[in-house]
Amino acid sequence: MQDQTEASTETNPDQDDQTVEIDLSSTTTLDLTSFQLHDLDSVELPPNLTELDLTANRLSSLDPRIANLIYLKKLSFRQNLIDDAAIEPISRWVSLSGLEELVLRDNKLMKIPDASIFKKLLVFDVSFNEITSLHGLSKASSTLKELYVSKNEVTKMEEIDHLHELQILELGSNRLRVMENLQNFTNLQELWLGRNRIKVINLCGLTCIKKISLQSNRLTSMIGLEECVALEELYLSHNGISKMKGLSMLVNLRVLDVSSNKLISVDDIQNLTRLEDLWLNDNQIESLENIAEAVSGSREKLTTIYLENNPCAKSPNYSATLRQIFPNIEQIDSDVFA
Repeated sequence: MQDQTEASTETNPDQDDQTVEIDLSSTTTLDLTSFQLHDLDSVELPPNLTELDLTANRLSSLDPRIANLIYLKKLSFRQNLIDDAAIEPISRWVSLSGLEELVLRDNKLMKIPDASIFKKLLVFDVSFNEITSLHGLSKASSTLKELYVSKNEVTKMEEIDHLHELQILELGSNRLRVMENLQNFTNLQELWLGRNRIKVINLCGLTCIKKISLQSNRLTSMIGLEECVALEELYLSHNGISKMKGLSMLVNLRVLDVSSNKLISVDDIQNLTRLEDLWLNDNQIESLENIAEAVSGSREKLTTIYLENNPCAKSPNYSATLRQIFPNIEQIDSDVFA
């Protein structure tokens, strides 16, 4: 006797339009990325869903059935057409109070949505919208570990000081001028503030942070980093920094990017014995000897160095000299060595 499961999926040549019904009732993950959906009318939403990904569609409203997915942990509306009015009903979705990840990246939001109902929220992403203020974040759960508000029009760091559990804060590509209200972030690991208008580094006494990006701001000094003794990666490119100062205590630093500044020499990094990647390109550094002395502590560890578009890069036997100085170097500018 033929197996019954096989029989149910066999195509009958006399029924060209025969469809195969699939039981989705036990499905827990549904990925509808890039289906170009304008709505979810034709989509079955299994009741046991824990993850629903609606990235890259044409949705301009929320399907009310989502409010009944009581097991949902991750919900993404990334890259749709949702505006403030469309997202408003989510504030009343009581059945989703256990949601842990909410992604509203790349939509048409102009303000922070009310996410106060999500008491267990860990990840909240509203990047790539048109948000002008962080007003409303004071209602967000203090359980948040990752907050992404990059590529908006935010002018002030506010209503975030209650987020004591925060580990990643992304506020790059906004209109921030001042670093503030960071003092309570004792668990913060990564701070991304590139492409703003910040003139002075103020980390409010943070010592636990491991990654900081302040590239493409208006900095003229590195002062303010001295207490970040756990720091492993520091990105300060495309600023107006003329002197390397305040780095000697950052003994855990592995990556340092100070490219595209106004440096004429390399200083204050002799103690950085764990340094692996050093980006110094597009400055005004003249002496290779100065560099050799400055990185003497990390000479054995350093594997990548960028120096192109500096006066010293025009020195005779430039690459050969660097390879002699740094025995374990794997990459000089765009040249990779085996």
